Order: sequence, then C-alpha cells, then structure tokens
Amino acid sequence: MPLLTSPFAELDLIRQPEQNNDPLQAFDAADEYLLSHLATQAPAADARVLILNDSFGALAASLAGQVQVISSGDSHLAHLALEKNLARNGKPFDCVPFVPASAAWQGPFDRVLVRVPKTLALLEEQLIRLQGHLAPGAEVIAGAMIKHLPRAAGDLLERYIGPVQASLAQKKARLLTATFAERPQAASPYPTRYRLDSPALELLNHANVFCREGLDIGTRAFLPHLPRDLGQARIADLGCGNGVLGIASALLNPQAQHTLVDESYMAVQSARENWQAALGERLADIRADDGLAGQDKQSLDVVLCNPPFHQQQVVGDFLAWRMFQQAREALVVGGALYIVGNRHLGYHSKLARLFRGVEQVAATPKFVVLKARK
Repeated sequence: MPLLTSPFAELDLIRQPEQNNDPLQAFDAADEYLLSHLATQAPAADARVLILNDSFGALAASLAGQVQVISSGDSHLAHLALEKNLARNGKPFDCVPFVPASAAWQGPFDRVLVRVPKTLALLEEQLIRLQGHLAPGAEVIAGAMIKHLPRAAGDLLERYIGPVQASLAQKKARLLTATFAERPQAASPYPTRYRLDSPALELLNHANVFCREGLDIGTRAFLPHLPRDLGQARIADLGCGNGVLGIASALLNPQAQHTLVDESYMAVQSARENWQAALGERLADIRADDGLAGQDKQSLDVVLCNPPFHQQQVVGDFLAWRMFQQAREALVVGGALYIVGNRHLGYHSKLARLFRGVEQVAATPKFVVLKARK
C-alpha cells in the first residue's frame, strides 16, 4: 500500500477493521490536502489543533509531535486505528489524546481540521459544540472528496463558525475554511426523540445515531419476532444503535442478562440513556467496542443483530460478515444469532457457511428475519 507523505511525516497506515488484501487505503486526497494546507500556515509547536472525524488516524498520526494535537470522533474503530497507526509508525500509541464524540473538549483551539462526516447532523453538533472553544483568529478547515461534500456542509460552517472560503479542487478533493467570528451560542437540536407504540417507549437519539428521526424499517420488521421466555439467558444486541432491540428484548425477558455493543460512542450514549429511562437501575453491559471482539468466547446464549451494510462511504457486506463471525465465536454451542436483513443481501447462504442450522423466522416484501443456530 502507498505511504501517506505530507510535510509533517511519511506514514505507513492501515484501516480498521483489518482484512486480508484490503484494496482500500487508510487515507485519501482530502487528508493530503488538509495536511499540505496546514503546513503552509506553519503552525507553532505549541499550537492546539483539534482533529474531527479522522477515520483511521491519518491526520492525527501525521501531526503527532509537530503540534499539540487532540483527536475526536464518534468511531471506536477510528480510535483503535489511531492507536495502531501511531505504534506502527514508531510513536507511542497513546501520544495523541482521543476524545469520544459523547464527551466534552477542552479548548481553546487555534486550528480545527474536520473530515466532513457522512451524517451532517454529526457535523452540525460538532460545530455547535466548537462555539466557546475557539481561540481568537482560529480557523476551522473542513476537507472531503468533492463527491462526498454536500453544499450544506459550507452552510453549517457559515452559520456556526464564520465566513467560509472554498478552495480550488485538488485531486478531486476540496477544503472549506471558516474563519472564526463571534456568533450567538446556538442551541443544539440534538438529541432527537421519537415514540414507539409496541413496545411503548420514547427513544432518545444523539446526533450520529442511525435513523435518529424514527425507527428504521428493518428494526420495525424485527421487533415482533424477538425471542422471548429465555429465562436467565445471556443476550447481546450487536450494533445496538439507540438500544431499541436490546431494550425490547429485556422487556420480554425480565431475568435475562443483556449486553449492548456499538462502535459509535453516540449510539452507546443513547442506548445507556434509553435503557435507564425504560428499565431504571436494571443492570446491563453497554459499551463501545469493535463488535464482539472484546467478548469472551462461548459467553452468550443469544445475539440480536441488524447489521450495517456500509462503513463511512464504502458499501458492502464486509462488516456484516465480520459480525456474524464474531457472534459465532461468542455464542455457546446451541446458541442462536437472530438477524434482520434486506432480502437481496442473501444473508441466509452466508450464515449457512458459519452455522449448522439457518431458518427463516419471518419475512416482509423487503426484509427477512433469520435464526442461525451454532
């Protein structure tokens, strides 16, 4: 794989999660553009630079030791990638502080480098939070590949930060530079809330939660078919989002032990708050993790999963396949994985390669609910 070469460093970088013969690289032209632009400004060694949404640590690892750099984002995998890529390039794995998107920063910052996220609600929330954390004369520089840069990104920068200047295109990437100007402190529209009738729940959703305005249709198809009467079973909601599957399962299985896992810090924050609102002080393990990578083998009886079909802008079933593998490792013999998926994704045949029995529990014109037994 090619090296990321910038005025700050030359780095050998990997993506997370790792896969053999990965055709995708851990940086792109927008990362290169952000770094070369920052270099023209010759920041002092004591300049405080905040980096937002650095997918695999390309920006933070390049600037480590050059400025006072802090990285922040909503992806646990991005945090793992930063640590691995720092170590891979001979730097202490923890030399760049990482602040989850669910936690607060400590400004002021002289520069902020932003990779424009797929979810513009996350960008809006981050820009609102930046108010009060920018030093006089600070700049917020947002970068993206042009095909992934919506006009609304510039509008948000203008609304919350200050006047925006768009760069010329460079290798199909573009930068938007907002110069800090005092703005009235904005009230965040996040988290959002919506209600369910069955089960009767009000669900809170922080900015980067999938389908934060209402229940997604896959989960809607899944909810009536969740397993019940499982006694003291150990149940995991894998890729839990706002926690709706895990909470609904806990209501159906009052003696069961539940684990809710997601790689999004905002999803985990939402799930924790929703669990407490619905179930009070009932215990659960709700954590940010690389799927079930941190789960002991054969420690679960049931796994529930509505798997994703993309990682950032990349669409595919790689993450779903990996989640199925993790579920198989974590389940006891005789345990079961329940999933919902689009019919056209062909999950039945994929699961049959890993599990000894796969059956269709339910179907709609668009979705199937499958049970795979180990």
